[in-house]
Order: sequence, then structure tokens, then C-alpha cells
Amino acid sequence: MTKNYRFEGPTDETSVAKLKDEVSQVLGTQGVKIEADEGIMRVRGENFTDEQISLAAEYAGFSLIDE
Repeated sequence: MTKNYRFEGPTDETSVAKLKDEVSQVLGTQGVKIEADEGIMRVRGENFTDEQISLAAEYAGFSLIDE
């Protein structure tokens, strides 16, 4: 499955790399693509929760936006 998330936070390359790294460490994720300029993150995998992704994003200094 692929889930899309909107996020807020810094858009510099180092910060976005940290976000990708943290989210990639969530058990069950298999791929993370980030469009920093648009604030969109696509997470591919199985058996991960929105809460796990949100916590990983927060740890990296970002916050997810509820839609």
C-alpha cells in the first residue's frame, strides 16, 4: 500500500533527508518519497500506522497535517 501525508517543517536538503531516514526506519515501510516544496510525503509498505509515521516525522522536526 502507499499512503500520502502532508507535512510542515523545514525544506532544506539536510532536514528532508533526516525526515526520510526517520520514516524509513518505521517497521513495515519499504519506500519513502518526499516532495519538499509541496509538503507531500508518500510512504510505501505494509503494516505501519499513521501514528508511527507521525512520531517519526516529529522526531525529525516535522509535523503531519490532518486533512
